[in-house]
Amino acid sequence: MNTSMDLSNGPLTGIRILDLTSVVLGPLATQILGDYGAQVIKVESLEGDLMRSNGVNLSPSMSSIYLSINRNKQSLAIDLKTEAGKEILRQLIPRVDAVVHNMRLSAIAKLGFGYDEVVKLHPQIVYCAATGFDQDGPDRDRPAFDDIIQAACGLASVNSLGKSRPDYISTLVADKTTGMALVNAVLAALLAKERSGQGQYVEVPMLETMVAFTLVEHMGGLTRNPATQNAGYSRVLSGGRQPSPTQDGYIAMLPYTNHHWESFFRDAGQEALGKELGVTNRVTRNANIQGLYAALHTITATKTTAEWIEICDRLDIPATPIYALEALPSHPQLQAVQLFTDDVHPDVGAIRYVRPPVKFSKTPAKVRHQARRLGQDTESILTDLGYSQKQIDSLVNQRAIVNGK
Repeated sequence: MNTSMDLSNGPLTGIRILDLTSVVLGPLATQILGDYGAQVIKVESLEGDLMRSNGVNLSPSMSSIYLSINRNKQSLAIDLKTEAGKEILRQLIPRVDAVVHNMRLSAIAKLGFGYDEVVKLHPQIVYCAATGFDQDGPDRDRPAFDDIIQAACGLASVNSLGKSRPDYISTLVADKTTGMALVNAVLAALLAKERSGQGQYVEVPMLETMVAFTLVEHMGGLTRNPATQNAGYSRVLSGGRQPSPTQDGYIAMLPYTNHHWESFFRDAGQEALGKELGVTNRVTRNANIQGLYAALHTITATKTTAEWIEICDRLDIPATPIYALEALPSHPQLQAVQLFTDDVHPDVGAIRYVRPPVKFSKTPAKVRHQARRLGQDTESILTDLGYSQKQIDSLVNQRAIVNGK
């Protein structure tokens, strides 16, 4: 290990990632790796990543979503269906530490960049594939998107309780959660490579990752085989934890310990009701969970949100107002830590973005540059590979690359 390396750009300074991902799952993961200091070369088709046009379009091919998950990356626009495009990738692979993609395995193998081919070019490569379904199962070739995985992993079912039909969670939770798992997998494989000198093939399947995620608290009766009770964690299911109504809106309030619940009912002048609901014992409290939260909501409706925040602060009960998305930049905590940062994007103009939330005391994560326009780094990357300007111009004329410098 090189202990003298300058890691001022982040703990992954010196690591090179070849990013063949698109949409949300993969790009979020590779952006985090880039925030941590890795050099990320994002390979895009000549049309660009689909997310360049999704969300709020701030300029042609630069949307709000694309900006949110593609900073700290170089953009290399090549047509991998052409031999010239394939050759560029073949030259890049031996120069990187890891390849990350979220294509179907059959599709990337058809292009000539499945693991078996890539490992021939770079025997120590960390090759990480984000798949929809574990490739040892019968669904291995099925297409997977966030909605599909939410439905298949049980989340849509959990989110349907108290509603007339199944429903999705209103965020790309499967994409983003699996993206976080992808980051962890790449980092673990890079650490193993640092220790052993050996690369490996890594697979991060969406469905299986999200089933594990969902069942952390909802395994319930499934923990015994055969099951003796239903799956699910009653404390957060129908009749359980929900925002509490107040005189002027709602509040998120979470009395959690015996002391919290006793203090809440005593302060509200309802000590006898608290005893009736068994709040001094976690087992009896959980057995009465629906009645307990019904009582909570009846009591909170008697005061304003601000009054309850003051009471909860005094009783040390976790609580917060409900923040709308548009109100987040004015959240006092987020303002104090400067989570939202202003910048000027060369193609978009003035923008606001969320800085890397993880803090390293000695190797800080940084935003070195915002998302690039399509093919902005194609020429510089090809020049580093030894291509002449004449060759680059020829590749542009052949429609093998986009030079967006």
